[in-house]
Amino acid sequence: MRVSVAHDYCTQRGGAERVALTLLEAFPGSELLTSLHEPDSTFSGFGDHHVRTSHLQRYGALRQDPRRAFPLLAGAWDRMVVDDVSAVVCSSSGWSHGVRIAPGVRKVVYCHNPARWLYQADDYFHDRSRHVRLAARSLSPRLRRWDRRAAETADLYIANSTTVAGRIKAVYGIDAVVVNPPSALDPADPQEAVEGIEPGFLLSVGRGRGYKHIDVVAEAVSRYGKARLVVVGGYDGVEALPHVTRLEDITDAELRWLYANAAAVVSLSHEDFGLTPVEGFGFGTPAVLLRGGGFLDSMVEGVTGVFAEAPTGTAFIEALEQLPGSYDPVRIRRHALNYTTSTFQHTIAGLLAGERVQVRIAS
Repeated sequence: MRVSVAHDYCTQRGGAERVALTLLEAFPGSELLTSLHEPDSTFSGFGDHHVRTSHLQRYGALRQDPRRAFPLLAGAWDRMVVDDVSAVVCSSSGWSHGVRIAPGVRKVVYCHNPARWLYQADDYFHDRSRHVRLAARSLSPRLRRWDRRAAETADLYIANSTTVAGRIKAVYGIDAVVVNPPSALDPADPQEAVEGIEPGFLLSVGRGRGYKHIDVVAEAVSRYGKARLVVVGGYDGVEALPHVTRLEDITDAELRWLYANAAAVVSLSHEDFGLTPVEGFGFGTPAVLLRGGGFLDSMVEGVTGVFAEAPTGTAFIEALEQLPGSYDPVRIRRHALNYTTSTFQHTIAGLLAGERVQVRIAS
C-alpha cells in the first residue's frame, strides 16, 4: 500500500511533528506533504523522506512563524492534490485535512485537535495583539465553512485522546476512533548531561503558547523558592526569574537526560493529548499536571503523579506539595508501555487499510 503523509507545517519540534515523523516511518517510501518546511527548526528525520511543500514555501517569514500565514493556509491546502497513492493519512490540527484526493484514494485524518484558532480562539490567541485577534475573528466564518467541508471528505477520523474525540463530535458531528500517540523517545537510547543542571529539578517542555501557561508555572516556582524549574522551549524572559533555567536547541540525547534526572514533569497546559509526561513516564519520572484534556487519558493518579485542579500558580503549588518524595519508577515505566511506537504504527496501518482494529490499553 502506497501512502502519503500530510502534516500542517513542519517548522518546529513538537509532539505533533513527532507523530508525523512516526507516521512517515511506518510506511517506507512515503511522501510528506506540508505547507511549509524549515529543516533547521524541525526534526532532521523529515529530510530522510521526499518532501512536497506548498507555494508558500518561498516566503521565509512564513517558515519562521506559520501563524503569519493564517489567512493563506486554507488556500494552500486546497491547491495540494494526492492522486498517485492508495491512501493519505493527515496529521492535522486544522489544515492538512483539507488536502485534495483523487477518486479511490482513502483519506484518514489523525486529528491532534480541531482547529484551535477557530473553536478555542481565546486560548490560541491569548498572547497575541488585539489587532491580530480582531483579524482572526473576521476570518473565522469563512474558515469554519472551509474546515467543515474538509472534515467531510475524510473516510475515517482518528482522535489522539478522548477529549479530542468529544470536540470532533461537537464540531463536525463525526464519531472518531481514539488512538493515543506514542512516545518517540526511547529510554534505552544514549543520554547526554546538560551542563550546569543538577538532578532533582522540575521539568517543563513545550512551545511558548498562551494556553500552555508555562509563565504561570515559572512564576509559581520562583515564588515558592523550594524547587528549581528547567524550561525547554517556553517564553523569552522566564529565565530571568529566580530558580528558573531556560534551555533551547537541545538534542534528543540531552532531552532524555533531562527526563531521566527530573524530579517531575510539570504542565498546566490545556493539552489535546500532551506527549511530554508520557515521555517522562518512559524514564520512570512522575508528573504534576492540570486535571483536564488529554492528561486525563495518560495520567494514573497516585501512580504516575498528581493533578493540579486549575491553571493557576496556587493550584500548582498545592499539587506539588502533594507529590510524595518517591514514586515507584517500575510501575511508571510499565504504564509507559501503553504508548510504544510499534503499537501505534501497527494500529494506524490497520485502520488505514480499512481493517477493524481493536485498540487496547494495557493494565
